[in-house]
Amino acid sequence: MSGLKQELGLAQGVGLLSTSLLGTGVFAVPALAAQLAQGDSLWAWPLLIALVFPIAIAFAALGRHFPSAGGAAHFVGMAFGPRMAKVTAWLFLSVIPVGLPAALQIAAGFWQATLGWSANGLLLVQIATLMAIWLLGTRSAGSSANVQTLIAILVVALVAAIWWKGEIRPAHIPWPALDDISPPRLFDALAVMFWCFVGLEAFAHLATEFRQPERDFPRALLLGLLVAGLVYWGCTVAVLHFHAYGEHQAAAASLPAIVVQLFGQHALWIACVIGYLACFASVNIYTQSFARLVWSQAQSKPGSALAQLSAGQAPVNALSAVVGSCLLFTLLIYALDLPLDTLLVYANGIFVLIYLLCMLAGCRILLGRSRWMAAIGTLLCLLLLVIIGWKSLYALAMLALIWLVLPRAKA
Repeated sequence: MSGLKQELGLAQGVGLLSTSLLGTGVFAVPALAAQLAQGDSLWAWPLLIALVFPIAIAFAALGRHFPSAGGAAHFVGMAFGPRMAKVTAWLFLSVIPVGLPAALQIAAGFWQATLGWSANGLLLVQIATLMAIWLLGTRSAGSSANVQTLIAILVVALVAAIWWKGEIRPAHIPWPALDDISPPRLFDALAVMFWCFVGLEAFAHLATEFRQPERDFPRALLLGLLVAGLVYWGCTVAVLHFHAYGEHQAAAASLPAIVVQLFGQHALWIACVIGYLACFASVNIYTQSFARLVWSQAQSKPGSALAQLSAGQAPVNALSAVVGSCLLFTLLIYALDLPLDTLLVYANGIFVLIYLLCMLAGCRILLGRSRWMAAIGTLLCLLLLVIIGWKSLYALAMLALIWLVLPRAKA
């Protein structure tokens, strides 16, 4: 798919993916996982990284050999035809009603921790965040990459400072014995933690914007995954060390609370600003990826306004449609007052289903070791759906609905 500017390098790609994976999860999910599984969550992170790694290798191979702004929908379409490509595209877009509002809620929570704003004030923060993302999206992907690489450095520096000031040493890490691990608690934690490793499918939409996609895209994907995994594990160690989790404490306030304990009340705003920026980065890459998916799908309809690029080679019309939809659902979620953890798990089900479709596509169109990785990824995605349990029914219902409705629409 030509037209988008090719300007991303390896470092920018690592910055984009690591902030996409860290983003909304790095401040909230370690505390949620600790609340669900306590010390068992220390084993949950390496287990989850092991589960995700074959999936990441398969995504890297797909993006390397078949780069497209269509991302997951393009891969599935190559394997199973244009109808499944459209189904996958709409399934990905069905994340907007639950996923993006959840991410905006987490981002706004940092302003509440700093300034104590009311629910109405936090809604204004969410709207302002969407507007800022729209403004950044009117520029090329390189602008987002530069901003997000800086944010990734800030997040890593904050976690390193907590370990240093808190005098956390390897001997202090409370690894539970394997015999003491509770599988039900571990599975509950994994169902929420998978939120931290969604982003691979969004990153795939940017493959065509690398200067050398065949070389740098897979490297950026795997390096970004490892960086994010280490940071998440380091955050969980800190949360458990300071017991900064519990039903009476907002999950997103866990790391800011640790920062205040270690550095004083005056340091709260630093932690909250970094937390907000990390959330901003994650919402930004997803919004830009949604816009590129809409733009790529609109190519089949010549003359469509959504298929047009701006003078700066950015899909601004498609971006405006995505931001407008997200704004609508954000207002609806606010009115219904839906809980954050429910939104996260429902969104996770959709992401796992998209990963499953991509792994099945990889089994069909990849060769050699990459095909074996896709086969392993298929089994792991099925396992993740089982772990999520009945809440994956939202994703399956969306898939069934899209499958039934699309054949009635004109191609």
